Amino acid sequence: MKKALIAVGLLSLSSFAFSNDGPAWDYTGATGPDNWATLSPEYGACAGSNQSPINLTGFIDAELPPIAFHYEAGSSEIVNNGHTIQINTLPGSTISVDGIEFELKQFHFHVPSENQIHGKSYPMEAHLVHADKNGNLAVVAVMVTEGKESKVLAKAWAEMPKVGEKIALSSDILPLEILPSTRDYYRFNGSLTTPPCSEGVRWLVMKHPVSASKAQIGQFLQVIHHHNNRPVQPVNARPVLE
Repeated sequence: MKKALIAVGLLSLSSFAFSNDGPAWDYTGATGPDNWATLSPEYGACAGSNQSPINLTGFIDAELPPIAFHYEAGSSEIVNNGHTIQINTLPGSTISVDGIEFELKQFHFHVPSENQIHGKSYPMEAHLVHADKNGNLAVVAVMVTEGKESKVLAKAWAEMPKVGEKIALSSDILPLEILPSTRDYYRFNGSLTTPPCSEGVRWLVMKHPVSASKAQIGQFLQVIHHHNNRPVQPVNARPVLE
């Protein structure tokens, strides 16, 4: 049973990492978000009631404990899979949430942001994807404003891959550099934001944004060729904690 749970978890992680397995999907047209749930039975969860992203509003004061970040390792490679730019990380970086240790697997970007805060959309959003030993996922989301150049993106974008390309990183990109210095956050229960849209994902959205330059955001769009944000989904009865 334990092996089965791990297998399911790893499948979810590969899907969140934008695996190209399964039926083709996109962000526009017949294979766009409005139709994801009908593209394949395995994407049926895209029509679920606890989907991400959302507009974060109507907060409930929960006095959330600080997230324990233990980011030490760097990154191994940068990938362009046609849906996003993703940086795969080396083993050893973790967070602790609910007394559970989640290991950072990768981080990637969306333009514009997928989540909104009080109805506000941001020029970019970073997702740092973590998994526990059973494959359960926790995502730290960081909003990105347009302004001062990002040092971490300057290093990453220096080796920007083309669609379908994977490049070994020559300079160490530290995930800790993506986070804001003040790490208060919102929390809600959601899903993967791409097919198969599996639910049960812990979402931890930083309250404070970081910045990137207009040129850096533009460079991302030049290689992805389109916006890659799923529209916000109904919150339904879910509490959004702060």
